[in-house]
Amino acid sequence: MADVLIALGGNVGDVRTTFKKAIANICGMTQAALLARSSDYTTPPWGEEDQAPFTNAVIEIETSLDPHALLFTLHKIEKRFGRDRAHETRWGPRTLDLDLIAYDDVRLDKPELTLPHPRALERAFVLVPLAEIAPDRVIAGRRVADALARLSTEGIRRLPDLD
Repeated sequence: MADVLIALGGNVGDVRTTFKKAIANICGMTQAALLARSSDYTTPPWGEEDQAPFTNAVIEIETSLDPHALLFTLHKIEKRFGRDRAHETRWGPRTLDLDLIAYDDVRLDKPELTLPHPRALERAFVLVPLAEIAPDRVIAGRRVADALARLSTEGIRRLPDLD
């Protein structure tokens, strides 16, 4: 079994409901156990800044799927929730974005998948929710809390829990 971190993001539609359903899909389709789920956070758009704020969260799961099979399944779930990777704007609006952040301590550098995620430690919108559930996790030789301490968290706010 592998310990896996997955970042969730979106800014189109009822993102928080999408997250709830997507997490159920992730656990069901990968036969994974949900180990932890961060709060939801509202975050400023990144890359393409002329769009609605995003909602971001991170989950930790335990799964027996290999990294490529897991990535395939995450893309299938994104599509189920309306994402069309072939016709979208890079860093643009989306219903659901699922990023594989870390898969145990696996290091992989393939065209279709790089592990750990090459830019996760540079993005506060990933690190804020990640630090909530795994501040001491080491990714690419750096502790999550230490990586977050180097970044601005301006504009990132924790959302109240849903009932």
